[in-house]
Amino acid sequence: MGLWRQLRWRIIAAQMLVVIVGVLTLIVTAETLAARSVDPALLPVFQSAVIQALVVAALAATIAGLTTSILLVREILRPLQQLAASSRRIAGGNYDERVTAPLTDELRDVAQSFNQMAETLAQVERQRITLIGNVAHELRTPLAGLEGYLEGLLDGVLPGDPETIYAMQHEVRRLRKLVDDLQHLSRVEAGQVAIQPQRFDVVALVHLIVAQLRPQLIEQYLQVVIEAPEEEALAYADPDRTAQVLVNLIGNAIQYTPEDGSITIRVRCESTHVQVVVEDTGIGIPAEALPYLFERFYRVDPSRSRASGGSGIGLTIARHLARAMGGEITAASPGIGKGSVFTLILPRGEIAS
Repeated sequence: MGLWRQLRWRIIAAQMLVVIVGVLTLIVTAETLAARSVDPALLPVFQSAVIQALVVAALAATIAGLTTSILLVREILRPLQQLAASSRRIAGGNYDERVTAPLTDELRDVAQSFNQMAETLAQVERQRITLIGNVAHELRTPLAGLEGYLEGLLDGVLPGDPETIYAMQHEVRRLRKLVDDLQHLSRVEAGQVAIQPQRFDVVALVHLIVAQLRPQLIEQYLQVVIEAPEEEALAYADPDRTAQVLVNLIGNAIQYTPEDGSITIRVRCESTHVQVVVEDTGIGIPAEALPYLFERFYRVDPSRSRASGGSGIGLTIARHLARAMGGEITAASPGIGKGSVFTLILPRGEIAS
């Protein structure tokens, strides 16, 4: 039973079965035809000649069957054995393992799929290592600030007045916000954030968010223009999550647009979706940074401080939320100093009913 579970013996047995069935079929056919057509006096001679011919044919067919079976087994099993060995090495943590593509189309497809899987696992592992490093880097700054304040208090260098306590509280709040952002990101990426889609007017939501952010716009002397159709622009999505995404996009535009700049928000209704375009005259984004803009902790300027640059995961969360609602977020920029354009796409309310 152990041998029968091996593919090589099943292939050889299948080939031999074909030979046996063929020989038996020839014997029965020859006997039947001989009984009907051959003179009884010549029948023994005919049967002897047929048997000799069948023996030679059976031997030739057996040799050919065994030869082709061995070649076929090697052609099939060698790539499969290589896949099995590579799988074990990947399971052991060697994510750079790859297999060569065989000549046959089917096995080549399997090998290519395996290599794609290995590349994806390697990319996930790199992202995991990068994430750990980024989290440690993000936590180090506020922790170093707290440590400095505590050492200053213990050494008597800093007074224990409300100003020092407030500075320490500020660092604690930064830690708390980072932890909250990470927790939110993990829930969003795991699909654990509840999405409650419904029809709502995107234009009204944009006006509401701009009104909420008006103090920041006034503080930075920024001009905001809303271009929207007069009628309702109905989307079918979660209005609270949509508001969260728009606050992030418009907030980033405010943060990275110098004083006396402008922000234009356009609401467009297409046949199947609603677009919200947030365009600013800010610092812009280099072309090489655009593909990585939505990755965790990515910053266009790595030297930008955490206080001014945020946690670096707001856009990551925003894109996950948009996709969870059946939409998307895209980013574009003509270059440094030429502003940027972020586009939120949501399903139309009339379509997703």
